[in-house]
Amino acid sequence: METTLFYIFSALALFCGVMVILGKNPVNSAMFLVCTMMCVAGLFVLLQAFFLAAVQLIVYAGAVIVLFLFVIMLLDLKEEQRRKIKKFGLITGTLSVLGIAMVFYASLSSSGLSSWFPPVVAVEHPDTFNLGHLLFTAYTLPFEILSVLLLVAMVGVILLSKKDLK
Repeated sequence: METTLFYIFSALALFCGVMVILGKNPVNSAMFLVCTMMCVAGLFVLLQAFFLAAVQLIVYAGAVIVLFLFVIMLLDLKEEQRRKIKKFGLITGTLSVLGIAMVFYASLSSSGLSSWFPPVVAVEHPDTFNLGHLLFTAYTLPFEILSVLLLVAMVGVILLSKKDLK
C-alpha cells in the first residue's frame, strides 16, 4: 500500500509540476503549484516526517500560494506584457547586480566566515523544540540571511505592484 501511494504522489507531483511550467494562465499555474505542494506533503507523511508535512501545507501551500495569488491579481499582466524594457535600465541593472555580487563574494571570502558555519548537527530526538533550538543557536546566520532575502522579495513585490502615475 505504501509503495502504491508513493507512486501516486510522485506521479501527481511530477504532473502538477510540469503543468505549473506549461500553464498559460498564472492563476491555474498557482493552483497546480498548490497541488504539487500537497503531493510533496503526502510524500513527507509516507516518510513519517509529519512535522515537515504540516509545515509544507501550512507555510507553502497556504501562505506562499496566497501571496503568489495576491501578487498575480494585483499586477496587471497585460500591462506588463505591453511595457517595453529599456536597454539602459537593463544594462545598468545587470552591471549593478554583478558588482554587488562581486563585492559580496570578495567580502565573504576574505572574512573567514566559511569556517564559522557549523557542521551539520545530528539531533538525537528530532522534535520541534530541538529543531527550533538548533535553528536559533547553531544556524543563526543562515536564518538571518534568509530573513533579509524575504524582506528584499517583499520590497520587490511592492515596487512591482505600484501603478505608474501619469
